[in-house]
Amino acid sequence: MTAEALPAELANWPAWTPGDEQLAELELLTSGAFAPLAGYLTAVDLAAVAARRELADGTPWPLPVTLTVPADAVPADAGHLVLQDHEGSPLAVLTITERAAADAADAAGGLLRLAGPVTALRDPEHGPFRRLRRRPADVRAELAGEPVLAITTRCPLHRRHLGQLRHFADQLRARLLVMPLVGGPADVVARPEALVRSVLAAAQHLPAGTVVVPVPLPPRADPADDLRARAVVAAAYGATHLLADPADAAGLPAGIRTGTVRLPGIGVQVIVEGEWAYDPISEVWRPLSLIEPGAECGELTGGEMDALLDAGDPVPGWFMPENVAAELRRARPPRRERGLVVFFTGLSGSGKSTIARDLRDVLAERGDRTVSLLDGDLVRRLLSGGLRFSRADRDLNIARIGYVAAEVARHGGVAICAPIAPYAAARAQVREMVTAVGDFLLVHVATPLEACEARDRKGLYAKARAGLISGFTGVTDPYEEPDDADLVLDTSVMSRQEAVAAVVALLTRGGWLAPEPAEGAGNTRNDGSPAAQGRHGVTLVVPGPPGRAG
Repeated sequence: MTAEALPAELANWPAWTPGDEQLAELELLTSGAFAPLAGYLTAVDLAAVAARRELADGTPWPLPVTLTVPADAVPADAGHLVLQDHEGSPLAVLTITERAAADAADAAGGLLRLAGPVTALRDPEHGPFRRLRRRPADVRAELAGEPVLAITTRCPLHRRHLGQLRHFADQLRARLLVMPLVGGPADVVARPEALVRSVLAAAQHLPAGTVVVPVPLPPRADPADDLRARAVVAAAYGATHLLADPADAAGLPAGIRTGTVRLPGIGVQVIVEGEWAYDPISEVWRPLSLIEPGAECGELTGGEMDALLDAGDPVPGWFMPENVAAELRRARPPRRERGLVVFFTGLSGSGKSTIARDLRDVLAERGDRTVSLLDGDLVRRLLSGGLRFSRADRDLNIARIGYVAAEVARHGGVAICAPIAPYAAARAQVREMVTAVGDFLLVHVATPLEACEARDRKGLYAKARAGLISGFTGVTDPYEEPDDADLVLDTSVMSRQEAVAAVVALLTRGGWLAPEPAEGAGNTRNDGSPAAQGRHGVTLVVPGPPGRAG
């Protein structure tokens, strides 16, 4: 079957849109980055890979590559499945040769693992930096005939990386191939385009002729498989050597922590160098063994780097070139300028809408942040009209709120959301959407059901108890209390002013708001008792004096 013969038949075949990570792996298959693999592995192939790092026919291949789809995406008699992008454009066709339950846990959830060869229909449409997204064969042709040292990275490169690349490239007399991995989130900067910008800035400090190629390789949970996947892709693009961080040693055969090793079935040598550190006397990064004991400076930890960027403090020049640090600041501005979503969840009548409105007013009065309020009832009328109260419709409503809130955060604003949001999975989806572009705080307004029902200003609980309303959260539908809230409030035992003050204090302590001396309190409640520590060390408000927020 050829790509030219397929389009006329597409209308008769089922179609499905994979998630981002599966779309990334599909591109690796169809571009040749996973050569010689031509499709998704069968059970026999998977068993052979696990046992011998080869396919059932003896072809060397080191890692599992599978496709999992909902069972209802593929009719039982279907022999083909069209795989399409998020806009519905066909990318490839899978000829189904095998279908099975994804695994014992997924069988109950109706997930299938499909296997078979894949035929590409067209190249995917790339967004930013599409000029850099070159096919492996083209890069191989450019680099042919000379040693090539590659590095694959999900994080911005700093001076240790640059020093090691120059050192080993000089030893090997090799060209450099830098491959930012844009399948999945990037470390520190989150967005793949920000990772590419930072890598391009770092490449200015590398030898002329360095090639930068973004690659859509998603991360793998198993360190060994993750390293094998990086090595496979590096070899496909023409690398003869792959520089790996010491952390990648977990993916190497037992006992190998430094030096050069060839992974079975992969045509690239993996170099793992021992510990390097900054030598303040020579003002260079070098192997730790060459530095006077006690004089070395280690790398900044992820937490230290996060703290510098969150506060807007400068990144030390000995750790990272200024032009790279500038890209990090662009991608991750200080919290006082960063987009933020404050997401209130709680039962009907818990007080979340009142607190959300008052918080909006406080921030509007301050004037230092742009604020948008997405209240539950307002969204139902303007954004989710026509949706009912089934779980599917509730989840869609929350997804719509999350999408709008994430767009507000993307542009540096503060979005305040106040839906009931009863399901943990839907809340987690919003958190994931938002954290790709900004920050997310979950506030659980944990007012007890009895107090909410006693207020019942709209008579909704009474109607639900009388059977006039079905699917009412807290009565006939469940509310899944969050275990990941950044702040917990109970408006049956605190006033609306105290509740809003607690949220403002959280935003101030976290750096999203500048401190206001006149309103400097916030580490204790009004009655003077200390606040308990909640998730990530932020304040968990302990019930205080009686009062209530309507």
